Amino acid sequence: MKYLQLFLIFLKIGAVSFGGGYSMLPMVQDEVVSRGWLTEGELMNFIGVAESTPGPIAVNLATFIGSSQAGILGALCATVGVVLPSFIIILIIAAVFHSFLKNRVVQGALVGIRGVIVGLICATGVWMAVQLFFLSGSDGGFGFDWRAVVIAVGLSAETLLFKKCLKRSASPILLILTAAALGLILYMI
Repeated sequence: MKYLQLFLIFLKIGAVSFGGGYSMLPMVQDEVVSRGWLTEGELMNFIGVAESTPGPIAVNLATFIGSSQAGILGALCATVGVVLPSFIIILIIAAVFHSFLKNRVVQGALVGIRGVIVGLICATGVWMAVQLFFLSGSDGGFGFDWRAVVIAVGLSAETLLFKKCLKRSASPILLILTAAALGLILYMI
């Protein structure tokens, strides 16, 4: 039953999440936290791991959550569930690609969806910032986490340094390693 539940929940998330993995995070949060599968803090940790591992965040997050709830088979069920709608939609679009994109209704729907995607990504950013900076511990208690602010400021400074001085973007791998090093140093104090 848990396998079917994981598959159906992530099938629903995959079917209505336009705009990539970040736009699906509010829906994942609602489904996972409301069922008591993960706390807000645990979900934030899962998001961090899913973002720092290779592959799309939606697939990684579904895999991690499925694994935490029902082992390897749970991971498979959640992953197939989140990927299946996109796979089917892409197959259909590929079959009728040219005429599909020229349709005025489709063009209008895509423009409307873009606005929703921006809103969902912004809402996710705000939610993640509040979780990171103000809610600490596994109990979700309120408190300001100055170390998280130091890490965010350090990563922002590193990004600006690369842009201004080296005239290129900082490597995501370097940013992840910097964040990990700062986290080890600051949270060991």
